[in-house]
Amino acid sequence: MPVITAAVLAAFVGYAGAWYFEMVEGNFALLLFMATAVTGVYWIAERLWFLPRRRRAAAELVASAGERNARLSAQGIAPVDPKLAEARHRILAQPWWLDWTAGLFPVILAVFVLRSFLFEPFKIPSGSMIPTLEIGDLILVNKFTYGLRLPVLHKRLTEGTAPKRGDVMVFRYPPKPSLDYIKRVVGVPGDEVAYLNKRLTLNGQPVPTVRLQDYFERDAMRYFRHYEEQLGERKHRILTDDDRPAFVAGADNFEFRENCRYSVEGVVCKVPAGHYFVMGDNRDNSLDSRYWGFVPERNIVGKAFLIWMNFGSLGRVGTFD
Repeated sequence: MPVITAAVLAAFVGYAGAWYFEMVEGNFALLLFMATAVTGVYWIAERLWFLPRRRRAAAELVASAGERNARLSAQGIAPVDPKLAEARHRILAQPWWLDWTAGLFPVILAVFVLRSFLFEPFKIPSGSMIPTLEIGDLILVNKFTYGLRLPVLHKRLTEGTAPKRGDVMVFRYPPKPSLDYIKRVVGVPGDEVAYLNKRLTLNGQPVPTVRLQDYFERDAMRYFRHYEEQLGERKHRILTDDDRPAFVAGADNFEFRENCRYSVEGVVCKVPAGHYFVMGDNRDNSLDSRYWGFVPERNIVGKAFLIWMNFGSLGRVGTFD
């Protein structure tokens, strides 16, 4: 078993290393599931087989020492104490290969359950959601609001509530589902979404928008037009760039593209059933549904709701929207 366990652990380390150095495309959910399954097998084996064997061996040691001391006493010889307690402790101790498998199972199981069904942490890698979310924000995503899903398989177990306009949603990127994206839900199934001349319209009604003081973006070292926009009951802030044209350049040939009409003014899309139209709050610096299409319900990961840390700006910690 030590050799087999060493090979298993080496395989995990090798996969993680190859992922880190971008030699393979990693899947953390699958890696965590496999770690839970493997350590769970060791944990069961420890409880049902290895630990009882060690306990029997320790009991036999104690019994043997008791018999030996009884014989010595019968011969008038004082009993000898061969450090019995220390020897018993060594027999009962878990070997290293069980420490690194069965011993880690409760922790790995807790992380697996927490991440798969309750809350999952993410790090914001780009500026597409500025000013709501900045690069380096560490956020938490609620995994149960939109319905619980089986990890790895992504099959929905409970209905939950449907995403609403204005929600900040994490989802698996439709062109490449191994990647997680974060955007704001703008259109729900059945909506007609129009983004023309950098103004958002839903079902023929302009979305209420209020001009704010220009926003200084530190990374770009320049000011952008800054607005407060309201989707349903939710208010949030958006940015636009006067130097960027209104038309959508380089849209993909995505599923249900026939539902969209592109022009020099922008795009108008009818959201199909079971899909969502999403956009970044940094409107002219976001690859979103305007470019690669609609988000299928099956791709939903969860609802972002909290910045739990930003090491460069502790004042950003807290809920948003």
